[in-house]
Amino acid sequence: MSEEKSLNFIEEIVENDLQEGKYKSILTRFPPEPNGYLHMGHAKSICLNFGLAQKYGGKTNLRFDDTNPEKEETEYVDSIKEDIKWLGFGWAQELYASDYFEQLYQFAVNLIKKGLAYVDDSTSEEIAQQKGTPTTAGVGNKYRERNVEENLHLFEEMRAGKYKDGEKVLRAKIDMASPNMLLRDPILYRIKHAEHHRTGNTWCIYPMYDFAHGQSDSIENITHSICTLEFVPHRPLYDWLIEKLEIFPSHQYEFARLNMTYTVMSKRKLLKLVNDKIVESWDDPRMPTISGMRRRGYTSKAIRDFCERIGVAKRDNLIDLSLLEFFVREDLNKTAWRRMVVFDPLKVIITNYHEEQEEILEGENNPEEENSGTRNVIFTKEIFIEREDFMEEPPKKFFRLAPGQMVRLKYAYLVRCDNFVKDENGNITEIHCTYIPESKSGNDTSGIKVKGTLHWVSAKYAKPIELRLYDRLFTAEDMDNIEGEYTDYLNPNSLQISTAFAEPALLEDEENKAYQFMRKGYFVKDKMSTPEKPVFNRTVGLKDSWAKEMKK
Repeated sequence: MSEEKSLNFIEEIVENDLQEGKYKSILTRFPPEPNGYLHMGHAKSICLNFGLAQKYGGKTNLRFDDTNPEKEETEYVDSIKEDIKWLGFGWAQELYASDYFEQLYQFAVNLIKKGLAYVDDSTSEEIAQQKGTPTTAGVGNKYRERNVEENLHLFEEMRAGKYKDGEKVLRAKIDMASPNMLLRDPILYRIKHAEHHRTGNTWCIYPMYDFAHGQSDSIENITHSICTLEFVPHRPLYDWLIEKLEIFPSHQYEFARLNMTYTVMSKRKLLKLVNDKIVESWDDPRMPTISGMRRRGYTSKAIRDFCERIGVAKRDNLIDLSLLEFFVREDLNKTAWRRMVVFDPLKVIITNYHEEQEEILEGENNPEEENSGTRNVIFTKEIFIEREDFMEEPPKKFFRLAPGQMVRLKYAYLVRCDNFVKDENGNITEIHCTYIPESKSGNDTSGIKVKGTLHWVSAKYAKPIELRLYDRLFTAEDMDNIEGEYTDYLNPNSLQISTAFAEPALLEDEENKAYQFMRKGYFVKDKMSTPEKPVFNRTVGLKDSWAKEMKK
């Protein structure tokens, strides 16, 4: 992973443009529509657009494509800005397509004056029928022959609010027989009597994406307009509009969007999960949204490293979610503080340890992080260990606790199991052990070697916490190629809630700290956690447990 990577095809384009003197510097843009929260697909686009500008000494504009007032909200604008900053990027200018509404309107007027746009009274169904099919040419209608003066007058009346939604549209006059369906007189403006989150009720006509996008790029002098592959058929229209309007020639380039296993990347589908209460919110830790992954404990560095690793491709492919989890583990291993938390407690009584005796032991915060310091760990006569760490009749190579067997308690002593107690149902309720006083960690003079080390917590001082164990939201590997509804593939075990017992130091640390619960996984305190009810989200397990489960 440390080898120097070759340039991706977009970087090659940028380098050639700069070497040939086509541009003095590059200017990219990230153009989200504020109609939902950003997801991992957007993270890839953010890393590409902002990263490209950083690498070649250019800049990136953040431009909100706010041309559909019915679906856009200020909440989404704020969340998008927060996500970009969290990923580690800053924009040159914060802009909005709505900043250009007057200029875009004048562009449309210019096209009408050139005889390249007309007002159409057809219904949406009629327009769709007139466009034909990919194998049959479309046909024009009588409105296509309206003269310039009539079109200007009608377009002015559309702006003035004289007509109802859907009563008229403005269309480009290109080629109804074009093999590219998008060039068969595409709609440039439609009527929407809806309040806009920035312009209020100033406008009742709004430009379509294909009209607003390229022209906004041109207004800002964007040098490299980078889109995903689904916009390849849109590029001829992008170029046609810029050419006919005789404005700065921004250029569109396309790359493969991010497709990940066990994930959906459609805002519409994600919004339905939120609205139908299938998930808690847009930032539910099971969601592939940037805010959801942040709440789950994913790090911005891990996401950036992942995006760099998968690179920029010209063809769509399916990326294994486990690869992202690998980068999360790799980063958290270096930064997360270690804490001992017992998920399924089994009491251990150390019979030769005095009832009133207590010791303050020293535990390292992170062996991988220099200068991370230590914390106090309280050792008492009664402790909890994991129930799975004891077996009455252990198999060969079971190096944990068993009758007559010895293990080390992390940061503490060697202990030997002498006997155990069962209830009337045959369940083991407590284990009796003796400890070796001269075997204290850091000062062991016992000379005894053991292969097993267990994590534990003091029964007296253990703090109850709520665990939220998250897993993949869907059960199908390729959610773009399924039969039936995508909600049919929801994983019933995507969230499991339980109670665990933690060492006190866990609740004494700063907020938003990442932790490795030793031998269990990586966790982070949830935003809804309170002192009365501490809640921790599992970010990712120590190993890829899903692959093992799928093999079963």
